[in-house]
Amino acid sequence: MVMQNAWRALIVAGLCTGQASPAAAVEQGVARPAHWPAITAPNSDPAIEARLDALLAAMSIEQKVGQIIQGDIGSTTPDDVAQYHLGSILNGGSSSPGGDEFGPPSAWVAAADAYYDASMRPNGNLPRIPVMWGSDAVHGHNNIVGATLFPHNIGLGAARNPALMEKIGQITAIEMRVTGLDWTFAPTIAVARDDRWGRTYESFGEDPAIATSYAAALVHGLQGRRGDTDWLKGPHIIATAKHFLADGGTDGGRDRGEATLAEADLIRLHAPAYVAALKADVQSVMASFSGWNGVKMHGNTSLLTGVLKQRWGFDGLVVGDWDGHAKVPGCTPTDCPASVAAGLDMYMGPASWKGLYASTLSAVQSGGLSMDRLDDAVRRILRVKLRAGLFETGKPSARPLAGRYELLGAADHRAVARQAVRESLVLLKNDGVLPLRPGAHILVAGDGADNVAKQSGGWTLTWQGTGTRPEHFPGATSIFAGVRDVVKAGGGTAELAAHGRFTAKPDAAIVVFGEDPYAEFQGDRADLYFDDARGTLDTMKRLKAAGIPVVAVLLSGRPLWVNRHINAADAFVAAWLPGSEGGGVADLLFGKADFKGTLPFSWPAEAKGAPLNVGDADYKPLYRYGFGLTLADRTPAPTLPEDPGIVVDQLLTGLIFARGRAVGTRLLQIDGANDSPQAISGAADNGAIAVRPVDRDAQEDAREVSWSGKSRGTLIIADPRAADLSGAGPLALTLAVKVDQAPFAPAMLELRCGPGCTARLDIAPRLAAIAGQGWLAVTIPLGCLPDARLEHVTAPFALSSSAPMRLTLSSIALTPVKETPCR
Repeated sequence: MVMQNAWRALIVAGLCTGQASPAAAVEQGVARPAHWPAITAPNSDPAIEARLDALLAAMSIEQKVGQIIQGDIGSTTPDDVAQYHLGSILNGGSSSPGGDEFGPPSAWVAAADAYYDASMRPNGNLPRIPVMWGSDAVHGHNNIVGATLFPHNIGLGAARNPALMEKIGQITAIEMRVTGLDWTFAPTIAVARDDRWGRTYESFGEDPAIATSYAAALVHGLQGRRGDTDWLKGPHIIATAKHFLADGGTDGGRDRGEATLAEADLIRLHAPAYVAALKADVQSVMASFSGWNGVKMHGNTSLLTGVLKQRWGFDGLVVGDWDGHAKVPGCTPTDCPASVAAGLDMYMGPASWKGLYASTLSAVQSGGLSMDRLDDAVRRILRVKLRAGLFETGKPSARPLAGRYELLGAADHRAVARQAVRESLVLLKNDGVLPLRPGAHILVAGDGADNVAKQSGGWTLTWQGTGTRPEHFPGATSIFAGVRDVVKAGGGTAELAAHGRFTAKPDAAIVVFGEDPYAEFQGDRADLYFDDARGTLDTMKRLKAAGIPVVAVLLSGRPLWVNRHINAADAFVAAWLPGSEGGGVADLLFGKADFKGTLPFSWPAEAKGAPLNVGDADYKPLYRYGFGLTLADRTPAPTLPEDPGIVVDQLLTGLIFARGRAVGTRLLQIDGANDSPQAISGAADNGAIAVRPVDRDAQEDAREVSWSGKSRGTLIIADPRAADLSGAGPLALTLAVKVDQAPFAPAMLELRCGPGCTARLDIAPRLAAIAGQGWLAVTIPLGCLPDARLEHVTAPFALSSSAPMRLTLSSIALTPVKETPCR
């Protein structure tokens, strides 16, 4: 496996802009607004401004403070909204009504009504202000079972079709209105400059031209057009341009990191799309987690106030990201008046909202946060609510389109999504095998062949896009199902065999493979080497050796180094993350439409992953930005170099579990007394052991593990490839752990080394000794496990108990140690 684990990801660095100014390393993160392009802001509506004056005069300080706070529905009840006057709620990536991520759309409408009704309860003489609900609808209304799932932005960037983007925005808004919601945290108009970034697939491309050309179309699709009677109303919703600013320009592609570049490059690369969005009257802008030259965006007065509000005249609201204010120096998740003072109008305080309310109220009362700044923030929030008609439209279930569930995944919506798939695919190689004959016998192989979750990627029903099942995608079409439909109509046959083992020799094979779903920082990488853990390359080579033409379809959220797979294929398609309409892939493979997508990102010639962007002085891609073949291009391709330029052996030491996931090709598993190990990604419970994502330093970057005591349960970090650790010197397991409930019976730490080979050590006394003490590092030398054999380690960590126990893990690492006495 490539050296891509989180340990290494923390230390890999590189310039984000390719050709950044030499001044980038020394400039402070203070913008000079006069150097930025000017925008002529539209005039405000005098009638709305008069209503705002009256509302502000009638509101209490407590009510004003509540308006600038947004809580997550997983931590905020309707009663909380009423008591604390909260201005907004959101459903985070892992939050849903009643905690059921796969619940019916009607549950969303009922919840929206409950929160709205709470906000409108009479409270003395205070004016009633409706709450608004924000949601990450980033590739369709992707939180809802049965909704239309469009290709992620990276695929849409390949389409180069602004008119199509407006249609996608319109459909997304309609499907959100069906479920009673009124505000999306989209579009993401980031310009990703380092493809190792875990959010690269949320970017339209490495050149700002694509995002700039799309911003207005998407905003208009979502919001409608200013001056029209249905602007922000009826079938439209409130849009958000995010993440301001340079979230895609961080050093080393590290999510929430630091963008180190000159102000001129910040303007050139990362500002144009925002200018376009503001000219289209976007009503919300989300501040980025990241920083610029040492100043976090949530605290950057020069950008939030000086550029965005003053230079550009933005009169909508600036909303924070998930506890993003906590990264401002001197701040915590529950206390950060400095962020509001800098220009933030609404805190996103998912579970921290109550503490934020108390600390912000105190800051206003003591003069630490000025009343003028508070009034300005509230005015902006209420201005958006008034423009959107929230004061007049009544409860969500009574608004136009609410409850019309037949519109979720409607046929005409799916037709637009299928068009988007057709236009997003990029043909990188075709030795003449494409288009395939519909009347042929086609083998469809690979773990992505019949897998809607994999083809949809992160931000799909769950935050990470994991933990779903096929029944959670009613109406969706996998790539195999799309192929099957085409060949059936053409008189042919399609055979599904994930590992490529066929019953009758096919005329051609389609192999669908690629990255598993991820989102945000959990997708950060140290390089761009494709970790072929499932042996797809072997399958392709075996098929080709049998004389079967091979068409490779890569599912990925970024360009990857896959030279060996390209060499093993007769045709190679970059399909990105196409969403729910896999039939669009089949349309192109069988020639029902031609390829028109072109690369929105330069394709790497080596796996190191250093920034590679069009316009770089030393620009040497494998496939240039804008490359893309059509079916008329049938020239045999030369054999590509198969040296990735990095060491690709599995790292023997370092993190094996981090950021809520097993690292690399390792698997996080649980099993019970009578069960086989079950690989897990999100929450899971087999009765003996339960695992759920929790926050330590970032969203869902740790796992709480509970043993019920009903039977033996085991948490496992499995290594399918088996590692030889015998030559690595003395090693220890180092756990970053918080023991919430100590075991009263043995808790066996295990190292597994193949059939019949398990070394065990009871660490219950160690865990009991640190119970209730918060986060600590616990180091256990492997030499303390009796009979540990390190030549063939199939699980470097397992923890088993039959007693009730609860602990939280944020990381597990194999670390070199000196010979240490066991105790």
